Amino acid sequence: MLLIRNGYIKTMAGTDLDGGSVLIGDDGKIIAVGSDLTAPEGTEIIDAGGKLVTPGCVDAHCHIGLDNEGMGWEGHDYNEIVDPLTPQMRAIDSINPQDEAFGLAIQNGVTSACTGPGSANVVGGTFVAIKLCGKRVDKMIIKDPIAMKCAFGENPKRCYGQGGKKAPMTRMGTAALLREILFKTRRYLEDKEAGKNPGFDMKLEAMIPVIKGELPLKCHAHRADDILTSIRIAKEFGISVTLDHCTDGSVIADELAEEGFPAFVGPTLGGKSKIELRNKSFTKPNDLYLAGVPISIITDAPVIPLHYLPMCAGLAEDAGLPYEEAWKAITINPATQTGIGDRVGSLEVGKDGDLVIWTDDPITTVGAAAEVTVVDGKVVYHRS
Repeated sequence: MLLIRNGYIKTMAGTDLDGGSVLIGDDGKIIAVGSDLTAPEGTEIIDAGGKLVTPGCVDAHCHIGLDNEGMGWEGHDYNEIVDPLTPQMRAIDSINPQDEAFGLAIQNGVTSACTGPGSANVVGGTFVAIKLCGKRVDKMIIKDPIAMKCAFGENPKRCYGQGGKKAPMTRMGTAALLREILFKTRRYLEDKEAGKNPGFDMKLEAMIPVIKGELPLKCHAHRADDILTSIRIAKEFGISVTLDHCTDGSVIADELAEEGFPAFVGPTLGGKSKIELRNKSFTKPNDLYLAGVPISIITDAPVIPLHYLPMCAGLAEDAGLPYEEAWKAITINPATQTGIGDRVGSLEVGKDGDLVIWTDDPITTVGAAAEVTVVDGKVVYHRS
């Protein structure tokens, strides 16, 4: 067992606890959160010394482990650029847990991430939610799959239309290809349910959870019209989506609030490497929050290294996002919005024992990092 005591605890599930404690059982689950906790003899005890204690941070959209740090083509395992429709691809088959980005994330308080294929393809494959420490991805999984990746805008056009003169060459082509596979999947499922025994199709099998509403489309969309196209198609087929990147979301914030789909905002840090990013700004999260859009802040790592997730939230707070909302945007919001809120994102009884004791508050202090990082009730990093 592990007891963290004498911390300023942001549970992200209620009021903060000054001088509070968190008790984690041998099974890695939180047993109690409170002010005057006691623990059985033999419990490992860490005195937080009044420092800030929070849940481990969660990134709702990145490519960690599939696009490896410090490598060229050898570590680029996130886009299968041979076919614009590859829903049968699974992130877990490309993740390299030995990528140094995992350790850097843990040292900076990021303990969970949703990672998967890139945005070269109209449909790229499934994302997975994982813990960020471990040797074997199968033992790091929180939930698999969590979403089916799809992409609108510049990337599919560039990777196919511009280079190989192959569809999609236009935004119309991207939307048509997505509709086609959704129509085919619906017919394929109807035939299966009617006992017609259609020939096995691995692509369509992978899309069945999407058409049944069990798995959301994770929609890469920066430009306002691309964001709205993703919503249009979602409503046509009665499926669920998340709006990933949402760079121009503030232009249509009132429309997005009306629809209610969550927006995963980022990358905000770094250069404007393509046209779609020309309007990116740290003010975007607050613009969407004020309009009533459910938001999370993302890194799109390695576009922004994953360990800078808390800093991105801090820069959004500096640009107007309320302090508490900045914390929510990297803890409970991404956990809830990606379907893993029963496991991570807040410090509550029954949830995984993932927490961070901080050197300082990373939302308000540049250079703040993890003093201690705990995952599943085990200390996986200690600064000293």
